[in-house]
Amino acid sequence: MAPPLSRRSLLQAATLAAATPATAPALSYAATDPATAVTPTAVAIPSTWTVRPFALNDVALGAGVFADKRRLMLDHARGYDVNRLLQVFRANAGLPTGDAVAPGGWEGLDGEANGNLRGHYTGHFLTMLAQAYAGTREQVFADRIGTMVGALTDVRAALRTDPAVLSVAGRFGAAALNERGSYQYVELPPAVLGAATAITLAAWVKPVHDDNWARVFDFGADTTRYLYLAARNANGVPRFAVTTSGAGGEQGLNGTSALPSNEWSHLAVTIANGTGTLYVNGAAVARSTAMTLTPAALGTLAHNWLGRSNYPADPVFAGAYGGFDVWSRALSGTEIAELQGSRAADASTGRGDLASYAFDETTGGSFADASGRGLTATLRRTWGGPSHPGYLAAYPETQFIQLESMTGSDYTKVWAPYYTAHKILRGLLDAYPATDDDRALDLASGMGDWMYARLSVLPAATLQRMWGIFSSGEFGGIVEAICDLHALTGKAEHLALARLFDLDKLIDACAANTDTLDGLHANQHIPIFTGLVRLYDATGEERYLTAASNFWGMVVPHRMYGIGGTSTGEFWKARDVIAGTIGATTAETCCAYNLLKLSRTLFFHEQAPKYMDYYERALYNQVLGSKQDTADAEKPLVTYFIGLTPGHVRDYTPKQGTTCCEGTGMESATKYQDSVYFAASDGSALYVNLFSPSQLTWADKGVTVTQTTGYPRDQGTTLTIGGGSATFELRLRVPSWATAGFRVTVNGRAVSGSPTPGSYFAVSRRWRAGDTVRVAVPFRLRVERALDDPALQTLFLGPVNLVGRNSATEYLEFGLYRNAGLSGDLLPSLTLVTGKSLHFTLDGTEFAPFFEGTEDPTHAYFRRSEPRVVFGNTDSGVANPAKADGTTLLDEIWTGAPFGDKGALVARVRSTVEAWVSGGLLSGSDGTKVVSTAERAVFAP
Repeated sequence: MAPPLSRRSLLQAATLAAATPATAPALSYAATDPATAVTPTAVAIPSTWTVRPFALNDVALGAGVFADKRRLMLDHARGYDVNRLLQVFRANAGLPTGDAVAPGGWEGLDGEANGNLRGHYTGHFLTMLAQAYAGTREQVFADRIGTMVGALTDVRAALRTDPAVLSVAGRFGAAALNERGSYQYVELPPAVLGAATAITLAAWVKPVHDDNWARVFDFGADTTRYLYLAARNANGVPRFAVTTSGAGGEQGLNGTSALPSNEWSHLAVTIANGTGTLYVNGAAVARSTAMTLTPAALGTLAHNWLGRSNYPADPVFAGAYGGFDVWSRALSGTEIAELQGSRAADASTGRGDLASYAFDETTGGSFADASGRGLTATLRRTWGGPSHPGYLAAYPETQFIQLESMTGSDYTKVWAPYYTAHKILRGLLDAYPATDDDRALDLASGMGDWMYARLSVLPAATLQRMWGIFSSGEFGGIVEAICDLHALTGKAEHLALARLFDLDKLIDACAANTDTLDGLHANQHIPIFTGLVRLYDATGEERYLTAASNFWGMVVPHRMYGIGGTSTGEFWKARDVIAGTIGATTAETCCAYNLLKLSRTLFFHEQAPKYMDYYERALYNQVLGSKQDTADAEKPLVTYFIGLTPGHVRDYTPKQGTTCCEGTGMESATKYQDSVYFAASDGSALYVNLFSPSQLTWADKGVTVTQTTGYPRDQGTTLTIGGGSATFELRLRVPSWATAGFRVTVNGRAVSGSPTPGSYFAVSRRWRAGDTVRVAVPFRLRVERALDDPALQTLFLGPVNLVGRNSATEYLEFGLYRNAGLSGDLLPSLTLVTGKSLHFTLDGTEFAPFFEGTEDPTHAYFRRSEPRVVFGNTDSGVANPAKADGTTLLDEIWTGAPFGDKGALVARVRSTVEAWVSGGLLSGSDGTKVVSTAERAVFAP
């Protein structure tokens, strides 16, 4: 009897469901003894799955295009400083960030929408590290996971408590730092200004960022009565203002130059007898003799803050305070100058008599007042604190709170907070089984508990509205991740949480097979359906699986480009409009990533070859081609969009990096092997889905299967059985494009049967060590036509999309029938480039595999132009006529391919010509010329 499954084993099962293509190091294979090989922990597979995947560490990649691409990403995984990723988390919790600089793009506070998506990239990176470790067992990846999980554990603990002082070196002794992104400020007691009729306020500050309108101090009742000093106004210079009638009634003083960042500056303001003066570093920079308002005119003030503004939209001051003093008189210029060389306590002025804070505390969350008035100050967060101890994020909970009342999208205020939560949760769920670090599970479980506590109390109508909001309500693959979490924890609340993300309008439409996708944001919705399949696994509710299956069929092929990608400018257009949607922002890379996940998850329930046909298409083309063939420790070099316009040059570092697509790109490049092999759930069969150099260790059977191939540069593969012996059916995928034959031999003997393109070919026997299976799958050059414009076409050789490399920005025109073979193969019309596999030329343009990650201008689509009837490079001199729908005479002739011999082709030409002549589409004399040309021509096989 097998031992009971551990909680880690359960999560591994969930992780298997989530994985997609991954890789291990290029390696030479040695014989493996299953009796001594390290085997993975047993995994629990949902009873609804009729096939199961293998763990990433069960499948090692051999040398080839996948290993090459993965090696480049592993260099990035080893070289990037993870403390940069953790910076935004630590800052949010008020923890030291050291010298780490937050990533650019979407991850930093200065990125798009003020970094409202920050934290998502850390989740992607954790997943990449977990997959890299599973595929390579390099300790460096496990160590980096440990660093990140440890830091996130510290972050959550800090978020659970009141903020604590972060002590740093000051101008004189110690100072208190408020990290940028911590949303921390200092609250002073109400009596701090003491209704003074004359006053001096002085502070030592060290700004760390050039935010406009961040307050050094702000004492006010609201946005009507207040007194403030901003480090920078709209012109970038310090500004002091006091008012009892709002912004329009401000009496103000403006500085003359900006305060330097990361340097200490002394600021002081004095008011007395109608005169106000602003000092910067001891020098008077502004004076007004019309400063009639004093603290006495403001009355009782509710908010007395250092670092926070009474205007909610203003930023929180980021930087350090080295002292703050308030006197009930106006200091002289000489006294202000004296304060440049010492603390107030050591100057002739003495400490402020209304308030005096040295900020030399090194622990705790309060600051002592040395004025003698006992006005202890307290460190606060603008958002108070998390609603639940499980909260973990790189920004305040306010985005989640605001989403609950939003009725329209505004990503500058709320940008997909649950999407970000998904990435963090997914990263933790992947880190846990990779390293057995219980802290990762605890963090993940806490996030589930927090989300349930937040969402379970909301009305159903609120949830439906939230999830229907573009961008702001996007939640990515969180349902899948929560189902995986539930499989691990067994908490009923976690399964209930997964169902709280149901977007009923979308689910019901897809379950009824009603296509409502036009106008929807593609990547916001694709991962929803992978989650629905997992909900079906957990609940048995059929509408989830039906909706997902129908949805897949609405995208493939109806909204799919040749490379396997989908979406235009992130959105879907009308069904079957392909040529009409091609632009510079087609094929968002995240969409391909998520369609791969959905395809494999559906295959676990229904072994329809179409899912793996799509998988091969998208993996070998868009996914591989989205990774630049260059090593870079600082950037993953992955595309966001892949423009399919003529002459498009791929951008491998869009938006300064750290986008969603670069995150999923990191994941894709470390799991290329995840769908090469599947096993029937009862162990009776092994599915070989992809022809990829790899070695499978099938522990349950005690065998290894080593696949040796240069595919797709080789047109076939060889599988060798190692280890012991076992009985099972080997199911070899016959690609739908394999119309030129599919031949299988076992130990040199041909296997009988007629493999059908778009199926699996089964070979059943008791396999023994040394058994060798050879598969030949000849490639043919073919075209795929845009559904809405058949003349716009893309080239494929076997599984490989061939793109023209040409800087022209208009569609190129090519003819391909000129030397087509009897088989219908168009390849003879192209010329092979010597020494460059899969590279060809046609009319002066080089065609190369899309998967090559270069920065060459490319043409994925071209215009088909066959102006004259040509056979075997013999020109008939007759114009190629066309029907009203665009079908030409040559199109109709060649749809009859393959032809067994030349006679069969000539017969097809003759019968087609007769039909066109009788239909008035071709003259009799021209028809005679066409037939005569076909009879004289020499055809390739």
